[in-house]
Amino acid sequence: MAILPILETPDPRLRTISTPVDTVDDELRALIDDMFETMYDAPGIGLAAIQVGVPKRVLVIDLQEPEEEGGPAVREPLVFINPEILDPSEEMSVYSEGCLSVPDQYADVERPAEITARWLDRDGKQHEKRLDGLLATCLQHEMDHLEGILFIDHLSKLKKDMILKKIAKARRNAA
Repeated sequence: MAILPILETPDPRLRTISTPVDTVDDELRALIDDMFETMYDAPGIGLAAIQVGVPKRVLVIDLQEPEEEGGPAVREPLVFINPEILDPSEEMSVYSEGCLSVPDQYADVERPAEITARWLDRDGKQHEKRLDGLLATCLQHEMDHLEGILFIDHLSKLKKDMILKKIAKARRNAA
């Protein structure tokens, strides 16, 4: 396994529309393992393949819920290959989202509160399930990456520009 470099905005590769996966094989599973290692190292709770420069419709999520107050995080790694949203609810929810490709920036984003999703797992088995809460939000956020969309694209132009300026300033200060 390897920790892969994470693309950061304004890298134009993040705007690439990812292509469907034709075959779930050992090469794809190796990419998935590298994506998990990269996500855990970052640290984050979700990562799309395009964020590591691979334009395939693959993403990984692990909400890493704490077992108990102050206890160790319990890992529950989830793999979504060729995910689809079938039935978004009309009810919306707002979460403060962040992104490994938009470092250290957070903003409230409104998305459907519940979704029915269909996807393949790391063994190529199909799943269809109704999701809500943070998992539904995270899946929608990561699926946006597959379409070349960042969470900041859901914000007003003013808020988006402010975030991009903060990132540029942080890069200048680090240089």
